[in-house]
Amino acid sequence: MIERLFSYGTLQQQKVQLELFGRILKGSKDVLNGYTVDLIEIHDEDFLSTGENNQQKIAIHTGNENDRIEGTAFEVTPEELLLADQYEPPEYRRIKVVLQSQTSSWLYAK
Repeated sequence: MIERLFSYGTLQQQKVQLELFGRILKGSKDVLNGYTVDLIEIHDEDFLSTGENNQQKIAIHTGNENDRIEGTAFEVTPEELLLADQYEPPEYRRIKVVLQSQTSSWLYAK
């Protein structure tokens, strides 16, 4: 079974994909309407120990269709989705969204 995971940040980096999943993910560019990106400060030591900056992007629902986030919808397995859950800091929660392409996808947001 293939899941979709919309990334607007570090998961788009091939280096992160290789370290986390052991492969380069297949994906396509897409847009998420009704959301904007803000920065939050991460305090999770495990996440920071991977060399990531303590300031990270986070998606915030605004409900305004003029707000949008450009990113990539990646194909992942359910097991890889669980790996992504472990990778993301606790400030993020995983939710289901519908992208501009009308594709259902998981998203890490505030």
